Amino acid sequence: MDLDQVCPRCKTTKYRNPQLKLMVNVCGHALCDNCVELLFLKGSGACPECNVPLRRSNFRVQLFEDSKVEKEVDIRKRVLRDYNKKEEDFATLREYNDYLEEIETIVYNLTNNIDIVATNKRIEQYKRDNREIILKNKSKISREELELEHLLELEQQQEELYRQKLKLEENEIKKKKIREKEALIDELTYSDVNAKNIIDTFALNVQEQAKVDVPVVPKQFSTGIKITNHSGFLPIPKIEEGPQFVYSAPQFKSNGPPAPTYEQLHSQGFIHHMRAETLQERAGGYKSEIACKRALQDALTGLYHVPKPVV
Repeated sequence: MDLDQVCPRCKTTKYRNPQLKLMVNVCGHALCDNCVELLFLKGSGACPECNVPLRRSNFRVQLFEDSKVEKEVDIRKRVLRDYNKKEEDFATLREYNDYLEEIETIVYNLTNNIDIVATNKRIEQYKRDNREIILKNKSKISREELELEHLLELEQQQEELYRQKLKLEENEIKKKKIREKEALIDELTYSDVNAKNIIDTFALNVQEQAKVDVPVVPKQFSTGIKITNHSGFLPIPKIEEGPQFVYSAPQFKSNGPPAPTYEQLHSQGFIHHMRAETLQERAGGYKSEIACKRALQDALTGLYHVPKPVV
């Protein structure tokens, strides 16, 4: 949120109070958290701007900069709780599209305060006419949400077990390294063998142990999809040797006399009528010969008479 946002009741800005939290309710008007607490000191309150009766439990932190967007999101959630039909509930696609258009009309009217009473009556009539379908779809959505929550819970448990396993393995590796260092120090202290040989033997054992303790790469994702390419990169395509592109000069058909060549432009004096290019133009690839030849090509194009074929 921008620093210039202000509470409409106490006029506190985000600049003056960096901890300011704007909260919105069903009416869509924003208040800071301090004003919300003062508004409900007596247990009930109304919006200072539109006088709509409000409840403290319905206030939530404003997520979007525009409070109108917050209002639309809240209204859309409430409407979709009852307008929860799916495409398979309709006989044709046209009926389903009309149903979606009706939902958008209701949301637009409630968001912009258009025909509030008539729109609410329309919602209540729909709820009475489709009570069984609404309850059926709500129970279906509840089952799907429970299944999804169960899957997420199982995945979290597996992740927690995996983290604990990694933690135990790390602790064992640390303890093992400490024991090896202590054994190396004891051997260097009390052994009669050359210290260089002891250190070389210790380093060799560490390298062999590192080869054995290769990390296990998972064979599948948590969803059960098998991992086929561990590197994550596609193979580099082989480029065949030899030229990939053969240049062929374009054939210019002017239906007229051929234009002079670049040598003839100088020898026959055509270039004397052209302005010489500057250093900047020459650096960009421009030469006066190019402009002269193109002008002659345009002038000579179509000078030959081509008779129409006899039908």
